[in-house]
Amino acid sequence: MPITSICGPKLSACCLVISVWGIIQLAIMGVAFYVKSPNLIEDIGIVEEDWESKNGSAIYEYVEQKYEQTAYNCWVAAAFYVITLILSSITCYLNSKQVY
Repeated sequence: MPITSICGPKLSACCLVISVWGIIQLAIMGVAFYVKSPNLIEDIGIVEEDWESKNGSAIYEYVEQKYEQTAYNCWVAAAFYVITLILSSITCYLNSKQVY
């Protein structure tokens, strides 16, 4: 079964565009989390019980660790979009060579 029968030309082009957008967005968000942007504090997944059990510098270290983990998660998701971009590019190329 050739790969072009899985995705047609329109679907592979759509996946190509969405992959490019996902890579750009997640890479920028990963950098923003890595530099500890205060605007993203609500998105790092602080557990209230963990927050209340810590005090002093332990809170700072906990928040730093959460920012760093979230940044890595964004970059891993961007890597998956790179894989999708490669597969979409291959199917776009193969669809352009196919005669209908």
